Amino acid sequence: MRSIRSISAPVLLAAALVMSGCASLGPDVSAPPEPVEAALRQAGVPVSSLAAVAFPLDAPGTGLRLNADRPMAPASTMKTLTAVVALDRLGPNSRGQTQLLAAGEVRDGRLEAPLILKGGGDADLDWAALWAMLREVRERHGIRELAGGIVVDRGLFTPARLDIGAPPFDEQPEFPYNVIPDALHLNGSLLRYDLWADDRGLTVRPFPQFGALAIDTSAVRLNDKPCKDWEGAWQPPRFEALPEGGGRLVLAGEFPRGCQVSQSLNVLDRQWGTAQALRQLWGELGGALTGDIREGATPEGARVLAQHLDRPLAELLRPVMKSSDNALARLLFLRLGASVAQPGEDTRQAAARAVREWFSARNVDATGLVLDNGSGLSRTERATAQQLAALLEASARGAHGPELLAALPVAGVDGTLSRRMKGTAAEARARMKTGTLRDVVALAGYVPDSSGKTWIVVAIVNDTQAMKARPAIDALVDWVARR
Repeated sequence: MRSIRSISAPVLLAAALVMSGCASLGPDVSAPPEPVEAALRQAGVPVSSLAAVAFPLDAPGTGLRLNADRPMAPASTMKTLTAVVALDRLGPNSRGQTQLLAAGEVRDGRLEAPLILKGGGDADLDWAALWAMLREVRERHGIRELAGGIVVDRGLFTPARLDIGAPPFDEQPEFPYNVIPDALHLNGSLLRYDLWADDRGLTVRPFPQFGALAIDTSAVRLNDKPCKDWEGAWQPPRFEALPEGGGRLVLAGEFPRGCQVSQSLNVLDRQWGTAQALRQLWGELGGALTGDIREGATPEGARVLAQHLDRPLAELLRPVMKSSDNALARLLFLRLGASVAQPGEDTRQAAARAVREWFSARNVDATGLVLDNGSGLSRTERATAQQLAALLEASARGAHGPELLAALPVAGVDGTLSRRMKGTAAEARARMKTGTLRDVVALAGYVPDSSGKTWIVVAIVNDTQAMKARPAIDALVDWVARR
């Protein structure tokens, strides 16, 4: 008689599935493992709302497949798709850049032609980086006066301003997770605001304070709710550009009395904010700006005066995956599209084409795959559990699998999994991307079993009670980790 240790992982899995009510290892198993099914029953979520795939990396033809080919809303597990394809197509050392260019000659410290601020999908362009670039122009190149003004070139992506006219995803379009990036992406299109309230009312101070921005809080009512719930009665602010270059920010809703909050928000028109920052920073460096600041294209023959590079792609994936940074994922999706786009082609469509070509090259069926912005913050994006599992398998076998693995949250340790699966067999071992939207919860990643073999696990629940089903997909991960 063979010892338990000599029995292969597929045989053990087959036995476990039989004991849990799964009669076969076919592509559509009739029931999930018993712990998962029990958690679904407790959540009031039918098994039909769950799509799941789980198999050992060294035995991809075995394992659990439940509704595996059903297109599902994947939420942020879609970021794994953007990450894997970007790593392969752009390379782990790919870097976005921002450039300051001159479209003419400098005479006696005066630049007659425009200075060009050209966005290149730089994820790390903050206020300090812009200041350093302007200082280089001022001191290394001896430019004192910008007589031709400044042209802001956001044309790397088509259309250049996806944020203009875009319907809000939800009722909080001004919060960081909802930012729609463009090629410049200055400071993430965010400005920090310090808000505090006493019995007299709400006071708001932006940081840094660029330009003539007036903040009107007269419509904000004070309440006695806990400070942690300050967003509950908050209403989206309204920005108005004023004559002579000023701006007015109108706040509304309610704010807790005695509360103090620091929050980054996307509430200013980004071109207005960019112009204010450029004017103020250039002036602080002792420069003069006699021309206007406008959006436009970089002229032929413009030469680079200063350049800023963001972190390599493999490093940028850490906040994308561990913190589920939507704006950064969208930016990388657009960078992917820009790398393959034909002249005039919509950058998002080019990115979707690159993804489908990647799938085709690896013989992965893309039927039912719907791509929007690559972040999962979408009501239209769809993927099957089998597609995400095939993606993860290809990544693990490819040249850049270690980069993806290092970026994924670790169960019970960090990122969006820091508080989940503690005390389970998966704690500090499973590395998985989470996904959460209204009516969606999901996990996708790698889970070592008790013998140390790596499994690929994908689980997606689409249901009106999906949030209650999170323990069920955690139970699936724990079940695999105990095999």
